[in-house]
Amino acid sequence: MEQEAGCPAVGGSYPQKNAEILSSQYGINLFLAGLLLTFAWAVHAVGISKSHLLSYLITLMLIQLLWMLWYLCRSCTQRRLIRDKDTHAGARWLKCGITLFAVITLILDSFKIGYYIDFLNCLSPTEGIFPVTHAVHTILQVYFLWCHAKDVIQSFKTLERFGVIHSVFTNLLLWTNGVLTESKHQLNEHKERLITLGFGNITIVLDDHAPQCNCTTTTLCSIFSQGIYYLYPFNIEYHILASTMLYVLWKNIGRKVEHHQQNKTPFKFHGITVGMVFGLIVLTSTIAIVVVYLIQIGGSKIKSELALTMFYLHAIFVLALMCTAGIVALLIYRLEERSLDNSKNPARKLDAELLVGTAAGSWLLSWGSILAIICAQGHPKYTWYNLPYSVLVIIEKYIQNLFIIESIHREQEKANEDIKTLRIVTVSRGSTLSLTPLYKEIYNGRAARDSGDVPCLLKGSICGRENDGVGVAKEEMSQDNSLVMHSASDFSFCSRNSVTNNKRRILKNIAAFLFLCNLSLWIPPAFGCRPEYDNGLEEIVFGFEPWIIVVNLAMPFSIFYRMHSAASLFEVNCKT
Repeated sequence: MEQEAGCPAVGGSYPQKNAEILSSQYGINLFLAGLLLTFAWAVHAVGISKSHLLSYLITLMLIQLLWMLWYLCRSCTQRRLIRDKDTHAGARWLKCGITLFAVITLILDSFKIGYYIDFLNCLSPTEGIFPVTHAVHTILQVYFLWCHAKDVIQSFKTLERFGVIHSVFTNLLLWTNGVLTESKHQLNEHKERLITLGFGNITIVLDDHAPQCNCTTTTLCSIFSQGIYYLYPFNIEYHILASTMLYVLWKNIGRKVEHHQQNKTPFKFHGITVGMVFGLIVLTSTIAIVVVYLIQIGGSKIKSELALTMFYLHAIFVLALMCTAGIVALLIYRLEERSLDNSKNPARKLDAELLVGTAAGSWLLSWGSILAIICAQGHPKYTWYNLPYSVLVIIEKYIQNLFIIESIHREQEKANEDIKTLRIVTVSRGSTLSLTPLYKEIYNGRAARDSGDVPCLLKGSICGRENDGVGVAKEEMSQDNSLVMHSASDFSFCSRNSVTNNKRRILKNIAAFLFLCNLSLWIPPAFGCRPEYDNGLEEIVFGFEPWIIVVNLAMPFSIFYRMHSAASLFEVNCKT
């Protein structure tokens, strides 16, 4: 009977596993087809134009819109039903972040619509339809993620797997399209800068996809064309964040969730002043460095070399501080004895995998720079600063990954049930034991004296209770002996609590500092400050085209790593 009862459960898992495999293969093929279209457009393949790529992307977005509308309508009709939720997925701060990026993406779409109107005579209609469709897609997708990112889908599971995985790879393709468009713009600027650095032996051929007609309003065209490329970094981050949130939703389909209360961990500025101050100093100085770099680079050979030297020195100093902070945090963890949470958690697992996977992008660039410095025959002075910079990039990400992954896997410290409050024991001259409250009496907001009981300081210690006349004499006689025991216990508890609070305060400051540092290091590559392009030494050693291919493949992952690390460190700060 036990085997017969177990058979349906075991057999029932096979269709769902097959649905997971089939949906993942569908998504991969969808992505590969779009990737080849994108590549064909990038290399000017015969018979492939930008309108073909945009038509494919528009079709994918329309299919996703239909699925999201169907899901939202079905959810409205069943909103009275109690649904399982993954409390770890779709954190509020993550939703706020993706909303911010989505708003800037809508501004980008409006710029594209304006750009299309100005070049209406020579642009394909798909270039006007695409930003409109993308804007509608962005609005509905953000609403969908706000309302349903935590859902654990238990009905229509096969259909929902295909719908969610379609959404994941649609966002990945939109991310790829944004990365390629932005990279082509950066590459054209990079080719022009190489001449000023004296690398005249590199063939300069600009890859221009500009419209072959005049703009109706020159000023507006210039604003739209320049503004689009400054907004692309936010669009890129929006789509990669959306794809990760949707991937977690896909992994949660059919999952059995353990029902337990999730402790809320709101972000508080209290206690992280030091980390915030140093982090803001790094952020401010980084913005200043980026502005000066973009102004100076390409102006002349001397100005370009000074800009590169300034960038490397600043980055070396920041990375050294981040390495030191990470090591201190790891040492504190080694001094603590706290178990790791090894429960099944798709969101946490994805965070760890993304940290290590995307770090490989910058590691590849760093090792390429190190090899170029070792193998190059001539070394301009500024290139030597690239060596410690590249080494520190590798070490810093190694240390930071260890800190973040251990932090998100550590169990949150639970309050001891035996220690509800901290009290100071005082003895009056009249030999009456008095317990004076120092903090809030009870977590529930009700005073202990109203219930007639005073909580114990430590397990097994003497509790103050209401006594009748018979017990008063015995209590007075035992006061002298119990006072010593209470005082020792109190001071021991206070000492341990003080040490724990100090460690927690240090960790919160480190997390806040690293959070702002990662935001600071996201800004330079996202807005065109890329010494891997402008250094010039790697192009000589590896060849111009091979190195540019490596940079264009690795740079998007390096940029995403910084934003994802910042998001993870924000979560670490809340949990600490």
